[in-house]
Amino acid sequence: MMGSVRARAGRFGAWLLLVAVALAAAAWAFWPRPLPFEVATAVQGRFEQTIREDGRLRVRHRYVVTAPTGAELERIELQVGDPVAAGQPIARLRPIAPQMIDTRTRAVLQERVGSAEAGRLAAAAEVERQLVAQTQARVESERASRLASERFVSPAVREQAELALQAQTMALQAARERAHLADHTLAEARAALARAQGSGGTVDVKGRWTLASPIAGRVLKIHQESGGPITAGQPILEIGDTTQLEALVDLLSGDALRVPIGAPVRLSFGQSLPGLTGRVTRVEPVAFTKVSALGIEEQRVNLVVGIDPGSGGLPAVGDGFRVEAVITVRLQESALMVPVAALERAGSGWSVWVLRDARAYPAQVDVRERSADTAWIVSGLLAGQQVLLYPGGKVQEGQRVLARQAQRQAGQPAPPGRP
Repeated sequence: MMGSVRARAGRFGAWLLLVAVALAAAAWAFWPRPLPFEVATAVQGRFEQTIREDGRLRVRHRYVVTAPTGAELERIELQVGDPVAAGQPIARLRPIAPQMIDTRTRAVLQERVGSAEAGRLAAAAEVERQLVAQTQARVESERASRLASERFVSPAVREQAELALQAQTMALQAARERAHLADHTLAEARAALARAQGSGGTVDVKGRWTLASPIAGRVLKIHQESGGPITAGQPILEIGDTTQLEALVDLLSGDALRVPIGAPVRLSFGQSLPGLTGRVTRVEPVAFTKVSALGIEEQRVNLVVGIDPGSGGLPAVGDGFRVEAVITVRLQESALMVPVAALERAGSGWSVWVLRDARAYPAQVDVRERSADTAWIVSGLLAGQQVLLYPGGKVQEGQRVLARQAQRQAGQPAPPGRP
């Protein structure tokens, strides 16, 4: 009897042990475990709010050499990138070649030359006739003057002879002028016929117009390299000083309003090239529409960045080269900073989750400014406190947290190739 009681008691104890183990396992399975989170430390340092955009270099002063008149341009011997000195000949112009004419027009010009030659001969003959008449009038005047002095004729006869001599002299002068006119008419007809016949492909060097470089610099662009006809005002080539460069950066119009004149700018050309520093010298007052890579129309504004003379030597770059510009719009020393990933919206303000004794607690913070990855906190947080990153709404007050230090803290520079 006692043996059966002991057996039942042993089985009951075993069942109790099994139930206790099962309850312990269930409690362990459903017990809230700490959530793994990356954490960052609030630090005091230099807060820099920047705008990062691509831009391009351009020559500060560009000179476009144009044709002063319609002419024939001789072939340009310069190449893009060639250095030129101030006053150096860079292009030559010659008169435009005459147009080709048909046989009928050429025959008309030839007949015009013949007519002009005949007119010239007639004018020469008229000069000879008037010269003979003048000689006869002079003889008659001298005879009348002698007879009048001897009182054989009246003074009126002498006056008539003198007037006749004056009239004949004026007629001779008119004949000589007509001969001079005939000479010019013949020369004009011959010149028209010579231009119509052409020069057989030879070029007369007389009358060529040489264009000189206005500055010392390099050839940036050649609009017309081969020889040929050009019109007045047509561009021939562009010259600029490639040692005097500036950067042109286009921003969204909303971002451009935040950039003050004189804002510092860092320009980079790549990981293996030294960068340059500069400052914003002008924000253009006119915006333009640009379609983004996603097909969205954006209003953008050009910013002109002047390169600091003491920022170091220019690398081997030139007009139109791409640059990456980092524009500083706000700078504050000894600012309390946390990563932007720690912020959560709390109504109209912001909040963070602070880590204390391996548990998370919410804290309201006042954010003054934000950059791409860092927030400037003015109240609600102390330096050295740790905050959760990317809480995502899955944290409750007092939640146990398994902290994992973030690879990048607030205020640390971005690694190469990342903002």
